[in-house]
Amino acid sequence: MANLLGVDFGTTSLKACLFDENGKMLITKSVKYELITKGEFIEFPAEEFFNNFLKVFNEITSEYKVDALSVDTQGETLITLDADGNPLMNAIIWLDNRASVEALEMQSEFGLEKIYNLTGQAEVPAGYPAPKIKWLKNNLPEVFNKADKFLLLEDYIIFRLTGKAVASRSLYSSSLLMNVHTGEYIPEFLDFCGIDQNKLPVLLESGEIVGEYKGVKIATSALDQIAGATGAGVVKEGIVSETTGTALALVALTKDFPAYYEGTKVSVYYMRKGLYSLLMWAPTAGATLEWFKKNFCPNEDYSNLNEMAEQVPAGAEGLICIPHLCGTVMPENNPNVKGSFFGFDLRHTIGHFVRAIMESIAYTVKEFLELIGVEPTQIRLMGGGAKSPIWCNIKSAVLEKEVVTLTQSETACLGSAIFAGVAIGVYSDVPSACDKLVAVLDKYYSVDNGYKTLYADYKKKEKNLIEIF
Repeated sequence: MANLLGVDFGTTSLKACLFDENGKMLITKSVKYELITKGEFIEFPAEEFFNNFLKVFNEITSEYKVDALSVDTQGETLITLDADGNPLMNAIIWLDNRASVEALEMQSEFGLEKIYNLTGQAEVPAGYPAPKIKWLKNNLPEVFNKADKFLLLEDYIIFRLTGKAVASRSLYSSSLLMNVHTGEYIPEFLDFCGIDQNKLPVLLESGEIVGEYKGVKIATSALDQIAGATGAGVVKEGIVSETTGTALALVALTKDFPAYYEGTKVSVYYMRKGLYSLLMWAPTAGATLEWFKKNFCPNEDYSNLNEMAEQVPAGAEGLICIPHLCGTVMPENNPNVKGSFFGFDLRHTIGHFVRAIMESIAYTVKEFLELIGVEPTQIRLMGGGAKSPIWCNIKSAVLEKEVVTLTQSETACLGSAIFAGVAIGVYSDVPSACDKLVAVLDKYYSVDNGYKTLYADYKKKEKNLIEIF
């Protein structure tokens, strides 16, 4: 029986899970790390990313045989290598906003309609690779001129393991360098950055063998959110995944590329040729609840907070949370927006605040579903939020849909393990692997409880707040 290792690189931690081919988790290991933040500059030593990978890899392989592995990663984190394959500087993390001038320049030069129709991206954020590369050219020519390769994080790990500069097309969906329809680079966008294709990795499908490291087959994976959706069995239209972790992400699939219209807000990602992923995300979801707990009730555990929230009626007795503690990305790209609580008074308790936070995330999910225009047959909940029954019930009531949780909570690691299994022939394809490995744990269906009116009130408060910034 084959053992498949899925490794998931998040923003501040990585997790590795080893599964047998029937989906049983054999062992899991994780490492946390702290980013280097100086104003708009957010970095991390590229070498430390690989060292953290080696730590979990060595721990797992010391106990178990591993036949194949695949690594999914945070998107847009840029790593610059010299001709000897050594990092020329720290990795520029996806949250880094130093290239805001270059992002505006790219948008001005090509226009949002053309950028969307070629890349699927509805915005040109400063954190995306194309503006960052142009920033290096404009501001650090000594680094830019020495650069032999510009890689993203998955590519860098694969490069260190195999010596090959290859990448998954899924990860490059948000690079502003790749055509989302063909899966190939866009020459005029490379020209804008001042590079040619030789400076970038070869693009492959998810689940392709690249090479070998210490007897373990190395395969391409995907953007972390796409890997998570795969591990949740989002492999056909109608099934939607929702992740409430530190951030919030919503993923749905479509065979039809949505037409551009002025004000388009939904970005489209490459799943495989002929299949697109609609991805909506917000920077703070679980992070908002974590912030509240850390600062106002640090001695309470999450189970107690859940119980407190459960005692509070829908609408938190007039208390409304706007959860944008790190600005907004979708539907408006505005890093200056702040979070807020509206309408609290002497009757409001910790439970009210917790419930208001939970409701605000459910409202964001509802807004995202409205924007992508998909009528889901099933919504699969993932991330830490899926462990909270009250939060699941709130989402069901707000969305007026049945929502389900899954038996395997580490869906990104499972998704990467599935890609590794497909690559070595354990599974014939991704859908059949998902049919075998993905199973529902619990189902939730709650009545509306007045959430239509409450959602409308939330939207008015959110709009008023955004207009301030």
